[in-house]
Amino acid sequence: MFQKSSMRRKLKKMMKCVCSRDRLSVDEMNYSSESLATRDYSATASGYSSRPGENETKVEDNGNIEEAETSLRESGYLNYEEARALLGRLEYQKGNIEAALHVFEGIDIAAVIPKMKISISRRCESNNKSRPENDSVPSMSLHAVSLLLEAVFLKAKSLKTLGRFQEAAQSCKTILDTIESALPEGWPENFVSDCKLQETVTKAVELLPELWSLAGSPQDVVLSFRKALLYHWNLDIEATARIQKEFALFLLYSGYEADSPPLRSQLDGSFVPRNNIEEAVLLLRILLRKKSKDPSVIHHLSFALSVCSEFMTLAQHVEELLPETMERRGRYYSLSLCYCGEGENMVALDLLRNFLNNKENSVYSDCIEELLLASKICADNKVCVEDGIRFSSKAISQMNGKCNQMEAIANCLLGVLLLAKSKSVSSESEKVLIQSQAFSALKASERMMEASDPNPYIVHHLCLEYAEHRKLRIAYDQAKKLIKLEGGSSISGYILLARILSAQKKFFDAEIVIDAALEQSGKWNQGELLRTKAKIQFAQGRLKNATETYTFLLAVLQVQNKNLGNANKAIKCKRNRDRRLEMEVWHDLTDVYTALSQWCDAEVCLAKSEAINPYSASRWHMTGILYEAKGLHQEAMKSYRKALDIDPNHVPSLISTACVLRKLGGQSSSSSIVRSLLIEALRLDRTNSSAWYNLGLVYKDDLGTSALEAAECFEAAVFLEESCPVEPFR
Repeated sequence: MFQKSSMRRKLKKMMKCVCSRDRLSVDEMNYSSESLATRDYSATASGYSSRPGENETKVEDNGNIEEAETSLRESGYLNYEEARALLGRLEYQKGNIEAALHVFEGIDIAAVIPKMKISISRRCESNNKSRPENDSVPSMSLHAVSLLLEAVFLKAKSLKTLGRFQEAAQSCKTILDTIESALPEGWPENFVSDCKLQETVTKAVELLPELWSLAGSPQDVVLSFRKALLYHWNLDIEATARIQKEFALFLLYSGYEADSPPLRSQLDGSFVPRNNIEEAVLLLRILLRKKSKDPSVIHHLSFALSVCSEFMTLAQHVEELLPETMERRGRYYSLSLCYCGEGENMVALDLLRNFLNNKENSVYSDCIEELLLASKICADNKVCVEDGIRFSSKAISQMNGKCNQMEAIANCLLGVLLLAKSKSVSSESEKVLIQSQAFSALKASERMMEASDPNPYIVHHLCLEYAEHRKLRIAYDQAKKLIKLEGGSSISGYILLARILSAQKKFFDAEIVIDAALEQSGKWNQGELLRTKAKIQFAQGRLKNATETYTFLLAVLQVQNKNLGNANKAIKCKRNRDRRLEMEVWHDLTDVYTALSQWCDAEVCLAKSEAINPYSASRWHMTGILYEAKGLHQEAMKSYRKALDIDPNHVPSLISTACVLRKLGGQSSSSSIVRSLLIEALRLDRTNSSAWYNLGLVYKDDLGTSALEAAECFEAAVFLEESCPVEPFR
C-alpha cells in the first residue's frame, strides 16, 4: 500500500514536469523542472508553468495517473513520448487545444512507428502461438502503443478544431496505416488487445472520411470509406452501420462521381457497382438487411431507387420493413407512390382507397396527402372521376386554412375532375353547370396560388383552360409564367406556348419558341418539339420544310430505338412512346404527301404505320383521306367505318364520315345520319371548327331548319378557325 502511494506521488510530480528524452527508471527518478518538455510547454501555454514558485496547475486527473501506472508496471519506465502523450491528453481534456497540439507535436511519432508495428504484429503472433518465446528484438508494451496512437488521434482532432483539415487527415491516416502495415491480413478475431486501442482505431476509421471531406478531397473520402469497409478493423456492428450510412449519403449527395471499386476488392461472380447510385443502393440495402431501425435509411433508399426508376424494388423493401420502422400510414402512402411511379395507377388507387376507407384510421386528424394523391391519380388518368371529386372535396374540407399551397392544388384537381365529368354528361344544362363549377374551382386555386408561391401544375391547367376558352392573351401570359417557373426544364411549357402562338396565327414566333426549346433540350427528347415545328411549317404552306423536319425526326427515332436497351420498365415505356410518336409522324407525312398529290409516297407512309400498329383508328382515317383525295368516296367510307369500329369516339372519323355521306347523298335518311354524326363529334369536342362548319352546311341544305341556326354554326366555325392551333391544346 505504501509502495503504491509512493508511486502515485512520483507520478504526480512527473505529470507536472515532463522530463527529458532519457528513460526514467522507477528506482532512479531525478526530476528537473528545466527539462526540454517543460520549457517547450511553458513557452507555449502562458499561465501554466511547472517552475517552482510559479502558478502551477494542479493535476487531479486520476485517469491519467492510472494510465501512467499501467505503463510503468508493464515496461518499468515512462519515456519521453509517453509522457508527452499523457500531458497532451490532459491539456486536450481541459480544452487547451493549442497547448495540447504543441505537446503532441513534440512527439516524434515517425521514430516509434516501427516499434509499434513490431509490438502489434508480435502480439498477434503470440496469440497464434507461432512466435518463439526468446526474441531479442526490443518492443513496446501494447498499452504504450495504445497511449501513443491515442495521442496521434487527439492531435488530429486538435488540428480539425483549428481548421487545419489536411494535416488532421494525414495525422489520422497515420494511425490506420500503422495498424494495416502491422496486420496486413486484418485484425484477428482472437487478438487480445487493449480496449482503449480498439476504441482509438474505431474512432480514427470513422473520423478520416470526415477530415478528407473537410479538406476538399472527395477522392480520398471515397478511398477512406472503402478501406474502412473492406479492411477487417474488428469494428462493432453499430460502427460499421454508421460508416455504411455516411458513405451512402456521400455517394448520393456529394456531387462527386466515384470510380468503380479496385479490382482486388472485386470477388468472382459478385455484383460490382457501376456508379454512385448503385453503390449507395447496395450499402443501404445491406443496412436494411441488418434490420436497422433508423427510419432515415428507407428515406435515402427511396431517393436512390426513385432516381433510377426502380419503384417496384423500393415497394418490396417497404413491404419488408418492420412495423416499428415505418407506421401503417407511411407504409400505405409510400407503396402508393411506388406503384404510381411504376405506372400501376389503379393498384396505387386501390391502396389509397383501402387506407382511407379503413375505420382504424380515425386516429389520424387528417389524411390530406393521401386524399390529394388519390385525386391526382383520378385527374391525370381520367379514371374514377366521381371518386376523385369526392377525394379532392374532402381534402379541401380538412384544410381549414392550414396550407394555401396544398389547398390551391386541391382546388385545381377538383376543377380538372369536374371538367372531365362534364364531358361525359349528356344534358347540356348540366354540362354548363359543371363546367361553371370547374372554372370556379380553378379560379379559387389561382387566387390561393397568388397568396403563396406559384405552382407549375396549377399554372399549367389554368393555361390549358384559358386556351380552350380562347382567352389566348391570358393563356399566353400563363404559358410564359409556366416556362419561367420550370426554369426551361420541361418541353411541355414550350410546346404549349407555341400552340397558343399558332392559335394567334403568329407562326414565326411559334417556330422561334420551338427552336429555343430545341437548343436547350437533349437530342433524345426532341421528338414532340420537332413534330410541332413540322406542323407549324405545314400550316404556313412550307410543305418542303415540313417534309425535311419529319424526315429528320424519323431518323432520330430510329437511331434512338436501336440504342435503347431493355433494362427496366421506364426504358420500355419510353420505347412505346417513341413508337406511338413514330406512327403519328407517318400519318402526318401521309397528310403532307396527300396535299402534294404524291400518292405513292403517301401509301408507303401508311404501310410503315401499319407495321407499327395495324389497329390504329388514326391510320384508317388517313387511309380514308387518301382515298377521298383520289375521288374514291366509297373506299374512303369503308376506311372511316373501320376507324370507327376501332374507336367509336374518334372525332376526325366521325366528321369525315359525315362529309362523305353528305357528298354521296341519295338516301332520304342521310341528312339525319350526317347531323347525328356531327352532333356526336361536337359532344366529344366542342372546339372543332370543321364539325361546326359542316353542321352549318347541313342546316343550310335542310329546309326544315331556320337560316339562323346555320348562321350560328358558321359563326362558331369562323371564330374557332381563327383561333385554331396547329395541334390541340391538350
